Amino acid sequence: MIPVADALERMLSAVAPLPAETVALPDGLGRVLAADVAARVTQPPVAVSAMDGYAVRGADVATAPARLRRIGEVAAGARFEGTVGPGEAVRIFTGAPVPAGADTVVIQEDTTAEGEAVVVAEPYPAGRYVRRAGLDFTTGTVGLTAGRRLGARDIGLAAAMNVPWLSVHRRPRVAILATGDEIVMPGEPIGPSQIVSSNALALAALVATAGGDATNLGIARDDARSLTAHAEAARGFDLLVTTGGASVGEHDLVRSVLGERGMRLDFYKIAMRPGKPLMFGRFGDVPLLGLPGNPVSSMVCGLLFLRPLLRRLQGLADTSEPVARATLGIALAENDGRQDYLRARLERGPSGELVAHPFPLQDSSVMSLLAAADCLVVRPPRAPAARPGDPVDILPLSTGILPA
Repeated sequence: MIPVADALERMLSAVAPLPAETVALPDGLGRVLAADVAARVTQPPVAVSAMDGYAVRGADVATAPARLRRIGEVAAGARFEGTVGPGEAVRIFTGAPVPAGADTVVIQEDTTAEGEAVVVAEPYPAGRYVRRAGLDFTTGTVGLTAGRRLGARDIGLAAAMNVPWLSVHRRPRVAILATGDEIVMPGEPIGPSQIVSSNALALAALVATAGGDATNLGIARDDARSLTAHAEAARGFDLLVTTGGASVGEHDLVRSVLGERGMRLDFYKIAMRPGKPLMFGRFGDVPLLGLPGNPVSSMVCGLLFLRPLLRRLQGLADTSEPVARATLGIALAENDGRQDYLRARLERGPSGELVAHPFPLQDSSVMSLLAAADCLVVRPPRAPAARPGDPVDILPLSTGILPA
């Protein structure tokens, strides 16, 4: 068995970011940039008003009260053709270009209109409430850099920079193959010795939330012909994920059958719990991640290994899972030689600290407790016995209880 960190390093070194493709700006949400995005315009293109009020010369309002003559009006999208001279003011609205000669905007709340005159009640420094040209960015400014996953704010910035197309890494295409005579898909007739398969659907959802495109290849039965036929359908994908193996031993059939058909195995078995019977290799040109059949083991390994692989394929530099700190709410015995990932709920302690309470039952077949968990408590190999209040590392599964 190899350590978790070594296994992950070997997996990540075996894959590279996928090629770039060009997508329309609205389709860039959630994608990872393959090239920098530079502004094609200057924003704002000219000096504009930040408020509704009057465009004036700063020298005329340095002291108050000041009485000015109104000579016109300008709205956003319009232009005042004249020049503001000494003692003059132009009614202006937010976003409108500041007229020539003016360098300051007095907000309307600090003025009183008296016919064609405007009385400014407060002194103003020159430049107040004026957004200078290029305040946000100028033509050629790089606003978004390659390797960034695009959120809603990024789409807004690219739009403001007048960028209609984006170069992004292609979404990873992931083939998911469940194996075993004992499983059926949800809604299908269930035999007396069968169970409903959840792994493939859960993993497909994980792939989707991580930015990939998942294809469910169905269920391969525990014979060489069925497994070969299903696995061959994964040719051309960016990653093949299998779950389960055969009743004679986890992954035995997958290793033997696909090994005869060109699978090159990198490693098998990791010093972790749950998830020890995990394998990684390559089936032809397709990287293969073989996950355990127990549903909790499958999902925990998906979080620890599949999601980082998807990040690497999408061109993200940081592939790691976020680790936080909490204190234990219960006592834990000394750990053995495997790294533990304990399902736990989180609550706030009296001082606002996070307190993790691992569930008493940690059986790898109990999916309901994984769904109920807020985090996984990480216990290194040979960790000594721990008491309530001791610090622990956690992998958050939900964000509602964590700091924003």
